Amino acid sequence: MFQPSEKLYPFTSHWLDISGQRMHFLDEGPRDAPVVLMVHGNPTWSFYFRNLVLALRDRYRCIVPDHIGCGLSDKPGDDQYSYTLARRISDLSALMEHVQPKTPAHMTPVHLVVHDWGGMIGFGWAVEQPDQIASMVIANTAAFPLPKEKKFPPALWLVRNTAVGALMVQGLNAFSGLAARVAFKKPVSTEVRKGYTGPYDSWANRIATLRFVQDIPLGPQDAAWGIVASTEARLPDFAGKPCLLAWGEKDFVFDLHFLRKWQRIFPQAKVLSYPDCGHYILEDAGPELTEAISTFIDASEHGIT
Repeated sequence: MFQPSEKLYPFTSHWLDISGQRMHFLDEGPRDAPVVLMVHGNPTWSFYFRNLVLALRDRYRCIVPDHIGCGLSDKPGDDQYSYTLARRISDLSALMEHVQPKTPAHMTPVHLVVHDWGGMIGFGWAVEQPDQIASMVIANTAAFPLPKEKKFPPALWLVRNTAVGALMVQGLNAFSGLAARVAFKKPVSTEVRKGYTGPYDSWANRIATLRFVQDIPLGPQDAAWGIVASTEARLPDFAGKPCLLAWGEKDFVFDLHFLRKWQRIFPQAKVLSYPDCGHYILEDAGPELTEAISTFIDASEHGIT
């Protein structure tokens, strides 16, 4: 089983059994502190947020799940798990209920940080408890269908719709392996690259990287479409809440079309847009962005706008 570098990933692992599948998650920081929930996408895992956790865990409770099939979580076959957006949101809800059971008298504030598929999953959960969301950090992601002006990338179409594309992803690790090359626009160490690809070291262990792409909602005929359309309709429930949009402009999927749509939805948002950074914005922008996010969450927590 893949074991991440303790130097890069110096955390205590936790697991939650959800319908027979073990979800791995980080739970770092004081248990009575405000929660920062970080939701990753495909093909990353909690490793992506490691530096942000280190920057925040002295004063926040950092909850960072690995979606089933990702990172250190179980990687079941299709006969044991439904790799759908609906299930992802349900899993996240189960985790949050586990770490902070809600009572009418107490509801811990949650600072939501999302990236890639984490936008659809995180906001899919958040729209059911908008009053609990204290602030939002939105990085190279979506919680709405593909913008009309954005063309679906041919490489994703190949993976999503053809047997050849599926074979490349599950058999040759084309998705995680390629992401570990093109999603960065700044140099990273071999050890960091291995941190991203390590969990996806076999055909069976790459099932989620494929199913995520196959679940991308492009029209009403797709299973996730209704959830994403409903989530988009409820995003105005977060109007006025502190929001930071952090964007790598060299992302070939979540490009400036997505950033501009987020700006239309949340015109109050602070924007940090990096022309020389790509999809893995937390890696490319490095300590500068980590510090900016930390400062933003601190300000939000203390009511400073």
